[in-house]
Amino acid sequence: MKKIQISPAILSADFSQLGNEIKRLEEGWADMIHVDVMDGHFVPNLTIGPPVIKRLRNFTKLPFDVHLMITPVNPLLEDFAKSGSDQIIVHAEACNHLHRTVYQVKDLGCQIGVALNPATPGSVIEDLIPFLDIVMVMTVNPGFGGQSFIPASIEKIRRLRTLANKLECSPRIEVDGGVKADESAQQSVKAGATILVAGSAIYNQQETVSEAMTR
Repeated sequence: MKKIQISPAILSADFSQLGNEIKRLEEGWADMIHVDVMDGHFVPNLTIGPPVIKRLRNFTKLPFDVHLMITPVNPLLEDFAKSGSDQIIVHAEACNHLHRTVYQVKDLGCQIGVALNPATPGSVIEDLIPFLDIVMVMTVNPGFGGQSFIPASIEKIRRLRTLANKLECSPRIEVDGGVKADESAQQSVKAGATILVAGSAIYNQQETVSEAMTR
């Protein structure tokens, strides 16, 4: 049985207590820490950059799953790698030369993932998928937390898993957006997802982080 990994998104955490919030996630048995980086250009919001990631690196040994919603992305890849990122996810829509970006991240010693927005078909990475560690399916439009899961994403996950099997490669498929402990998570896993990003589902007012993590 395949292991499903949980990558809590600290975008939904208390930014004044990020170090403590990360420790809470460790105690709740998180598999990695999902860091949303937004530039106010590729997406409307503005979040954090390499200096913050570098400071947060002191609080945990868990892998940092860094999702770059920025453009241009290539000039900043080295900074994010040096800050302590373990896996760097770039958007296909933000890269003029995606193949070059993929190998730049690999050369920096990080695992590489490519994210696809809801309107972007999986076919755009067909030639690259054998070289990817992660394919991220955005199940909401990027830029805001707390959105509802787009049901049509399930079929995209299924098609990507089928494509990977056909090409005899095994990237992890990560699902990001509106994932809760309900049918969205169950159907995503059944379709082939192996990493679930969760933000507001973990940081909520009804239960502790540890309780939310174990649901």
